[in-house]
Amino acid sequence: MKKNVGQLDRIIRIILGVAVLSLFFILEGGLKWISLLGIIFILTGIINFCPLYLPFGISTRKLKK
Repeated sequence: MKKNVGQLDRIIRIILGVAVLSLFFILEGGLKWISLLGIIFILTGIINFCPLYLPFGISTRKLKK
């Protein structure tokens, strides 16, 4: 598993993940499961890997020379 998430992308994913996950406590009814998608944002930010970037060859990580 090659890391493909850069530092800025990582910070944005974690902040967005926490925001989306907090909707779990705000939403009522059947839409609560959508807020659990925040866990995916948080996990991809923590492990620096996004599986959706692979098929497109995207990497926001800067290469060290």
